[in-house]
Amino acid sequence: MTNNIYKIYEIKENKNNDFKFIDLFAGIGGIRIPFQNLGGKCVFSSEIDKYAAQTYEANYGEKPSGDITKISANEIPDFDILLAGFPCQAFSIAGKRKGFDDTRGTMFFEVERILEEKKPKSFLLENVKGLTNHDKGRTFKIMLDILENKLGYKVFSKVLNAKNFGLPQNRERIMIVGFKNHDIKFNFPDDINIETKLGNILTNNPDTKYTISDRLWMSHQMRKERNRIKGNGFGYCLFNENSTYTSTISARYYKDGSEILIEQKGKNPRKLTPREAARLQGYPDKFKIVVSDTQAYKQFGNSVPVNMINAVAQEMYKALKNEGEI
Repeated sequence: MTNNIYKIYEIKENKNNDFKFIDLFAGIGGIRIPFQNLGGKCVFSSEIDKYAAQTYEANYGEKPSGDITKISANEIPDFDILLAGFPCQAFSIAGKRKGFDDTRGTMFFEVERILEEKKPKSFLLENVKGLTNHDKGRTFKIMLDILENKLGYKVFSKVLNAKNFGLPQNRERIMIVGFKNHDIKFNFPDDINIETKLGNILTNNPDTKYTISDRLWMSHQMRKERNRIKGNGFGYCLFNENSTYTSTISARYYKDGSEILIEQKGKNPRKLTPREAARLQGYPDKFKIVVSDTQAYKQFGNSVPVNMINAVAQEMYKALKNEGEI
């Protein structure tokens, strides 16, 4: 495996502490890494899932606070930048798309609450592309109206794709960036368009336990054929080392691996290993995986592409620095 695209994403120690940030709905810290590497100090983190919190603590040396709905803004230290990959299932095509009718969808209002009370200089929110067209665009319009007109931020938003930032994965996410200072000039990063190849992240001689069983392989093929006949096109997706990129890995990957199966000569296809799933999202090989395979797949499937966040973080840092905000 070549590891060139991961070197700049090693998790660095805080030395400069140019700015302070908080990490909400932190997951395993994919949004945190680039901001910490830019010299930021994380002064508060929150994650409700106990297994994700275990991974977070193992890699950053701090245990996240729990349920953000039970934490008052007074308990959160002052900070410059709010980071939040708030729950996306409520807006995802893979979910039931209930939006604000789903309790996970209401987590946006926790972000609103903290922004209103703490008034940080900037924020970065991340979610699935489906947020932009949920309820014919009304959900996204409500969010932007709150951020811009109620809270007074200058807001920028754009859908970015991990495959354009050096990762071999087709993963589109909406990035929402806001600044209190309306004079700040910000541009989303251009596509880096580093040539990607799945073989760059694959492990040599993976454990045979990741090869799917005859029964599961037969089930995948039968389901795909049924769907083909129905004309809906759904089914397993097969890739090899020469594939430019994969489909999007999801939190359900642990169930059957159907969205990303790797070809093997003379054998049934296999699932990605947890380490390969980590690499697919841009995590360095030194990133500690301290949970079961099932939990690891959930965590990386729910995570952000670190490379893409890094590109956005650099542009935010530059914009704030140019105006003397940090």
